[in-house]
Amino acid sequence: MADARHSGIGMTSARTRERLVQRLMEQGIKDPRVLDRVRNVPRHLFMDEALASRAYEDTALPIGFGQTISQPFVVARMTEALHGSTATVLHNVLEIGTGCGYQTAVLSALVSRVSTVERMQPLLERAKVILKELGVKNVRFRHADGSLGWKAHAPYDGILVAAAAHAVPQALLEQLSPNGGRLVLPVGPDGAQELFRITRRDEHFVREKLGGVSFVPLVGGIG
Repeated sequence: MADARHSGIGMTSARTRERLVQRLMEQGIKDPRVLDRVRNVPRHLFMDEALASRAYEDTALPIGFGQTISQPFVVARMTEALHGSTATVLHNVLEIGTGCGYQTAVLSALVSRVSTVERMQPLLERAKVILKELGVKNVRFRHADGSLGWKAHAPYDGILVAAAAHAVPQALLEQLSPNGGRLVLPVGPDGAQELFRITRRDEHFVREKLGGVSFVPLVGGIG
């Protein structure tokens, strides 16, 4: 029964997923590891059943609590940017904004360990259940203010932030590995957000703009 639920039928079938992957390739996603993971993660499990038929559209969708499941292109773009041009596996990655757990699931097969932080307890608990159902075992979870990072497991080879900050949180820069750690995050107010990749080399930080995006804001505190 679980296999059937994971594989989906109709608008959640393998054929529908393959069409999504083709669209992502047409939009410039090149990393075969990322494309394969998008193809194989059952996105329809991470949203309400009423929206499952839209799971493989390339669009963000509501998941409750004023949050959204990110557009598949954005998930793929951020994941690809985090890896950069390297073919090696990143060992220690921090995700800020677990949300429904979809981005976590995509990352989990591409890195050795994901530490994920979510400020909304109900979202975090729901993500835990879905990721456990999918057999994901290399993720540790924390209910906390994501803008502060998770210092106990730093330094990180990569940090991915799934919410838009008005300015880059200093705590996240400090928790990057000084040997090429990469931070991928959206920065800016609604309507003027830009995706950045920031690479740390010792105490130097190189910033690259990767294009316009639209995310919910990064909010401090916990809910």
